[in-house]
Amino acid sequence: MRFVPLAGEADDNAANKTINNELGTLRAILRRHRLWAQLAPDIRMLPVQADIGVALTRQQEANFPEACAASPSRSLHPAITLALRTGLRHGELRHLQWRQVDLLNKVITVGRSKTQSGEGRSVPLNTTATNTLTSWVQQFPGRQPEHFVFPSERVGFSDVHRVARAYGTDHTKPITSWKVAWIRVRKNAEVDCRFHDLRHTCVTRLLEQKVAFPVVASLMGWSPATMTRMAKRYAHFADSATR
Repeated sequence: MRFVPLAGEADDNAANKTINNELGTLRAILRRHRLWAQLAPDIRMLPVQADIGVALTRQQEANFPEACAASPSRSLHPAITLALRTGLRHGELRHLQWRQVDLLNKVITVGRSKTQSGEGRSVPLNTTATNTLTSWVQQFPGRQPEHFVFPSERVGFSDVHRVARAYGTDHTKPITSWKVAWIRVRKNAEVDCRFHDLRHTCVTRLLEQKVAFPVVASLMGWSPATMTRMAKRYAHFADSATR
């Protein structure tokens, strides 16, 4: 039995995980009204591939700065750098505020997160991440603690030289998405990956350097109960490392 999404019309291209999530919502409602037991024998969750994700090679990672330099999005490069160096999720980066960034002690305190274990965790900044944020903060001399590190803004081009300029910046709202800029930069960098794979790359680098599972789990915001499973899911070792 194939489940039809609750919101809107049926989408034949919906991922199995998306369908399972909506089925889970329906199941909770039916259980609340003592109706699920009658349907349960005829309904199965769709298979979900658990090993989706890749880790960038060193060369692929090195292709991003040049590709970002040609992007009209001024915030994409620092966002990519932080994702690679801290493992922060897309949503955690979007909602990051300056009050959560301590450049003196070189640490970020995560606010809103996908998981309870992820909220409030401290993530240290290495030299590259610190330098990136130190440069980025100079773009906002009037920033306030409650302002977003990556604020909502528009991009326009000058009439003569077609130089991208940010305008209409609203520091009280986070950037909506890097989706369009990310697709272009990824193509120019000749890298086929998702933004979330930057987090996979960070985890892989940590494990290659023999950082202990509990430490990686703490940095990524995984619960103790899931850290081994998540580490296996996120680690993508090269053949040379495995050998």
